[in-house]
Amino acid sequence: MPKVLWNYLLVIPALFGGLLALSSATSAAEVEKTAQPTQQVISDITPTDITQKTSSNAEPLGSALKLPVLSVSSDRTEQVTSVSQLSDVQPTDWAFQALQSLVERYGVIAGYPDGTFKGNRALTRYEFAAGLNAALDRLNELIATSTGDLVRKEDLATLQKLQEQFAAELTTLRGRVDALETRTAKLEATQFSTTTKLQGIAQFFVGDTFGHGVNSNRDNTNVFFSYRATLALQTSFTGKDQLTTSLTAVNVPALSGAVFPGGTTPLTGTPQTRFNVERNTFYTDGSVYLDRLFYRFPIGAKTTVWIGPRALQPVTFAPTLNPLIGNAQTGTLSRFALFNPVIYRPGFDGAGLAFAHKFNNQLQLNAGYIVDDGLANNPGGNATNKGGLFGNSYEALGQLTFTPSRSLDISFAYARKYFPAPVPVGTGSTAAFGSGYNITGGTGTSFAILPFAANPTSSDNFGLQVNWKASSVVNIGGWFGYTLAHQEGTSNDATIINGALTLAFPDLFKKANLGGLVFGVPPKVTSNDVTTRVNRDTSFHLEGFYTYRVNDNISVTPTLFVILNPQGDSANDPIWVGAIRSTFNF
Repeated sequence: MPKVLWNYLLVIPALFGGLLALSSATSAAEVEKTAQPTQQVISDITPTDITQKTSSNAEPLGSALKLPVLSVSSDRTEQVTSVSQLSDVQPTDWAFQALQSLVERYGVIAGYPDGTFKGNRALTRYEFAAGLNAALDRLNELIATSTGDLVRKEDLATLQKLQEQFAAELTTLRGRVDALETRTAKLEATQFSTTTKLQGIAQFFVGDTFGHGVNSNRDNTNVFFSYRATLALQTSFTGKDQLTTSLTAVNVPALSGAVFPGGTTPLTGTPQTRFNVERNTFYTDGSVYLDRLFYRFPIGAKTTVWIGPRALQPVTFAPTLNPLIGNAQTGTLSRFALFNPVIYRPGFDGAGLAFAHKFNNQLQLNAGYIVDDGLANNPGGNATNKGGLFGNSYEALGQLTFTPSRSLDISFAYARKYFPAPVPVGTGSTAAFGSGYNITGGTGTSFAILPFAANPTSSDNFGLQVNWKASSVVNIGGWFGYTLAHQEGTSNDATIINGALTLAFPDLFKKANLGGLVFGVPPKVTSNDVTTRVNRDTSFHLEGFYTYRVNDNISVTPTLFVILNPQGDSANDPIWVGAIRSTFNF
């Protein structure tokens, strides 16, 4: 048997090698659209030398599977026995070794009468036929001369016996292939879309809070059970672009409220206890809403552009450098620990334009301008917000990301934010400020979110982010954020800081699992010309979680975090928040 296989290895390259060498320079524009041979292709071949052998259903050469076979008289050119006989083939040519092998090992290359090969010239149908004929002749010659030494009758009998023994398996395999082709054709005919993929995620949450909370409120909260579900349509029209459309329903409670809307039991009283899956205080009834709608496309090889009227967030177009801890499916549950909030949380959902440009593998620029999409489509605005693209709450972001090595990423970011006076929403105990006014993205103390209460505010926000893959089992990251806020129309200024250190442990105890620790200082007001809105003390955020991956589609994440000195006041007792998140991807 080894001799039989070796014989086929010898003769098969002769057939395909000759064809490949001749077809390397083929141009599609040179291929005729009809099966009839042209009479002015090679000067030393006339129509009398050609016999066209085709069946009655032969298709033109343009067909990928059925080719007319031409037999060509081979006495017009002498067989080349050395590649040096081809005057226009040099050792420096990229195909020299291939030609040398085909000439000297297999003898399937014949040059033109003038001693040239014309390797850069398009292949004609005549030349294809000549090459095929020479390869077949050489194949027959090798088989005839080698059978005595390499292919014995015993070997052929063994082959026949193996074929008979495996006939049932071959028949079964053929049936499976036929069935697979049928199923594939059916799927193609009934598929949802040729351009769109449907992706989904469902999350269940069981949680509770512990501790007296702000102003020594007694913890009377009960264990809650809630959900978040998203269906996303990912559409590509060119293979390099993507249109994202997603629908979401969520009823995760907003633990920051003093009282849950419609309830009577006091909650934590601070936004420092918020989950990252909340939409906001007033969307906890599970209503389905348009979560995201934006389009991404490339310009050239190094630039990507995003445009969208809904939820075009900075985390969509700029790297946060917190890929493990900051993953809302397998990472942290707390809102603060996802990423630097003063940079990547604008305080509204976002509509606008952004781009990313990669200068090289070490340096990348990301920038964008987004406005409150709740008023982006309103040219008339309201009593406090002019609306549209340029009279609205906005964030303008620029970020440089430097990657000195494969294990280290560093980014420097600047974000300019502006918020007109917010419109109050709700009454009594549920009164709050509406969308589009949130300096620190719903994290930190209440003073950090509204340093000048309900007055128009602008801010300059600076961020330094780092992620270091210290080893295959440890990632060390973190950020520092610094904000200078200004009350419009006055001389009042305020300073806000925040920072965090993160430790991620990929593949902890089991491959694809993840452990994480977070130690941080949520946004706090360190100085303010409005002296009544300064945080006297520093709050601390301590969090630990572990994600256990049941399989590729299901994971479970128990989480526990504590807020020390809630609301930046040491008089407040610590607040503990515990939860278990179950995530289903489909």
